[in-house]
Amino acid sequence: QVQLVESGGGLVQPGGSLRLSCAASGSILSINAMGWYRQAPGKERELVAAVTFGGSRNYADSVKGRFTISRDIAKNTVYLQMNSLKPDDTGVYYCSTDGYNRNYQTFHSWGQGTQVTVSS
Repeated sequence: QVQLVESGGGLVQPGGSLRLSCAASGSILSINAMGWYRQAPGKERELVAAVTFGGSRNYADSVKGRFTISRDIAKNTVYLQMNSLKPDDTGVYYCSTDGYNRNYQTFHSWGQGTQVTVSS
């Protein structure tokens, strides 16, 4: 199994910044991509940002220019730097990753989620 542990959420005022971290551990042979999703109350879960093993990055239009995703391949860790936060960024942020385990089987894992609240 592959486990994801997230950290870095919290309460921040509009215009502020937060940095989320997500570390993957367990039976990992290789990772294809790691990403962040969020779910606001009453809304569906949506992709915020993702990065592939090769370094290609994808962002939701609503966060382009404000959020930056990065990863540390050696540590199987992904980060999400969130700047100029808005109340609409409020939600539970989930880390996700997919790849192959040491049995050469595919996996797709989710973290437990971390709350981000942007409010004055």
